[in-house]
Amino acid sequence: MIEIDRITKVYDGVPAVDAVTMTAESGTITVIVGTSGSGKTTLLRMINRLEEPTSGEVRINGESTLATKPHLLRRRIGYAIQGHGLFPHHTVARNIGAVPRLLNWPKDRIQARVDELLTLFSMNPAEFRDRFPAELSGGQQQRVGVARALASRPDLLLMDEPFGALDPIIRARAQDDLRRIQRALGSTIMLVTHDMEEAIRLGDRVAVMDGGRLVQYGTPAEIVANPATPFVADMIGDVERPLRLLSLVPVSEVVENGEAPGAALPAEGNLRDALSACLWTGRTAVPVERDGAIVGRVTLDAIRSRAELRA
Repeated sequence: MIEIDRITKVYDGVPAVDAVTMTAESGTITVIVGTSGSGKTTLLRMINRLEEPTSGEVRINGESTLATKPHLLRRRIGYAIQGHGLFPHHTVARNIGAVPRLLNWPKDRIQARVDELLTLFSMNPAEFRDRFPAELSGGQQQRVGVARALASRPDLLLMDEPFGALDPIIRARAQDDLRRIQRALGSTIMLVTHDMEEAIRLGDRVAVMDGGRLVQYGTPAEIVANPATPFVADMIGDVERPLRLLSLVPVSEVVENGEAPGAALPAEGNLRDALSACLWTGRTAVPVERDGAIVGRVTLDAIRSRAELRA
């Protein structure tokens, strides 16, 4: 559990972060979202003491971060940034194993952890462990950056705009990768973004920052359905709001018996994906699959009905 207790950062008499209090449960993804200058990155950097708070406290599993020397604290907290920050002259394996080496893990344990993470990120260890960053695509480099942040099994993973430099298709895949890995490992993640779409897609809970203050903190459904301030409403957008609501409803909730032509959607997908599939192909229904088997269909009428109920 991460407890942020009235944390404040003041520069030249002006608060960049103003008495923020929030709690992130273990094994969840908390996304901090806001515009440029809202204080979201400063808040994140105070958690691992890259920025020292003016006042307030952060506690990880009940222990104040101020009780540990900053360089030792950071070895317990993974940190992934936009552009990944890999060491260009080190192999993938050496990049991923950087923090475990600082912690004096034995070589065989480091190698096993490197191979475990590469496998989790769908990168064959035999194929990728000896490559250099320049030999990887942008998406692969980002995966390695996240793997490196997870290598020492940290109490917490902090991510600052980790997918901002990726094109939209690769970005969506990277987000799906992160969600899958987080569920597999049970990691606790706090992620900063300026993109409300990303916040809703990834977050178990979303913290909205404005002018250094925390203006709303809740589940994606709560944020979208009941924005607390005009600023939050603007970030969600009136036009996008129905689509964002659909993105929170799994296909499995409206699947019905019956057949439909074309490529199937996974049951764990959402109604926004189903709507896109219908509109893109001109179909009135799309098949739904689970574990490779067709389990039914979802219809355009059912999607529209659900959108009207949630609007």
